[in-house]
Amino acid sequence: MKESLIDRLLMYFIKEDPRYEDVVLPKSLEEKRLLLRGMINVREPHEIPEEILSLEDQLLQTELQEKKITDVSTFPNQVTVWKGDITTLKCDAIVNACNAYLLGCFIPNHHCIDNQIHTYAGIRMRLTCNEIMQGKTLLNGEAVVTPGYNLPCKYVFQTVGPQIQHEVTLKDKEDLKACYLHSLEEASKKKLKSIAFPCISTGVYGFPKKLACKIAVQTTLDYLRHHQTSIEKVVFNVFTEEDEYYYEQICKNQTIN
Repeated sequence: MKESLIDRLLMYFIKEDPRYEDVVLPKSLEEKRLLLRGMINVREPHEIPEEILSLEDQLLQTELQEKKITDVSTFPNQVTVWKGDITTLKCDAIVNACNAYLLGCFIPNHHCIDNQIHTYAGIRMRLTCNEIMQGKTLLNGEAVVTPGYNLPCKYVFQTVGPQIQHEVTLKDKEDLKACYLHSLEEASKKKLKSIAFPCISTGVYGFPKKLACKIAVQTTLDYLRHHQTSIEKVVFNVFTEEDEYYYEQICKNQTIN
């Protein structure tokens, strides 16, 4: 069934875009899936038949059943550091470190979090973001809420972190703080119980990991201490061992020298 879904989707996208006129379908299921992902990654958010969206939903739901899903409600502490794939977290909201256009990453099969989230949420997310933005751009620190679609979370909070060119400025620090603060505020407004954050701005955006970690944790802990909120679980999702070390230390000691 899975391969049949992939084949049908591939045939649609090959016919839809003249660039794929001479594409030869790979033989292996893995290569077919990679080709399909790349095609969807670069597809502009223009109209698409509901039948195709439904086929993609079926594929993504099938793949979701194959994954190990982690339910954050089982975490014992209010604040948890967790290393793994954020698209496999079952929670009320995950946060996406997106670009200012909010349309996802257009690099085929890229491993950034923006690409991962859009890939496994599905085309509907890009269409929704395009409808929200209508060609505009999101300012650093702002947050836009979209459904999670085919992810195990209910919502995705799309936020843009600062890009560091040279030295980290006071504005950069405030912008990064705003990413966390606005996401927490949105979660509280929606009376959500759980939210998971990635390490915003620390990848290609160049924000120093240690400093970004300190801002993320202190902003979150200050919010939880000083606001009445529905939030019961906050997850700091890390990808590297370095990130994991910083987050574990600061969550333990609440400060990093």
